[in-house]
Amino acid sequence: MANVSSASALGKEPRKREQIVRAALSVFAEHGLHGTPVPPIATEAGVGVGTLYRYFDSKQALINAVFQDTKQHLQERLLSDLDLMHPSRALFDTLWARLTAFAREEPDAFQFLEMQDHHSYLTDESRRQEQALLIPLGMMVIIGQRTRLLGDHMKPDLAIALFWGAFVGVFKAERLGYLTLSDDDLKRARDACWLAIANHNHQGQQP
Repeated sequence: MANVSSASALGKEPRKREQIVRAALSVFAEHGLHGTPVPPIATEAGVGVGTLYRYFDSKQALINAVFQDTKQHLQERLLSDLDLMHPSRALFDTLWARLTAFAREEPDAFQFLEMQDHHSYLTDESRRQEQALLIPLGMMVIIGQRTRLLGDHMKPDLAIALFWGAFVGVFKAERLGYLTLSDDDLKRARDACWLAIANHNHQGQQP
């Protein structure tokens, strides 16, 4: 019986951690990081503050756990099964569509990742997780520039920042009620981002 009880307790450990991370993601997305203490997160998770601190010894540790889990999930949704070594307009459209689905279906995760105030909390491990997403995208842009699909008028990091910034800005404006996005609006925004980074002398790649 003791062995069964121990196995049951061990099985609950990952689920409890996941429960706390999901609750923290929801609270951070709604209230931000700096002004959010730990007790409301414990309440949202349905656990005591002491229990939360058994899994995460500080607020910073919890923020990093949320960041790493959410960034990894975005990476899987965005890049899974894609051949980034052969850039094309179709690949660009797929990335845009996957980002759109992520923003629509997981608004808390999208809002959390777009925040700028979590960077002061991030550990080296979290920054490596961030680079695991950015480096493949950077390589895609470099290859696209070398094959003259993309224009070489800006650095790869700048091209990614322009694309991501435009995408985040569009959805942030919708969240704040400044605009309502139709499918046609999103296609126009997508095409505008493509035109900003594409090589306009490349044949057959314009929308």
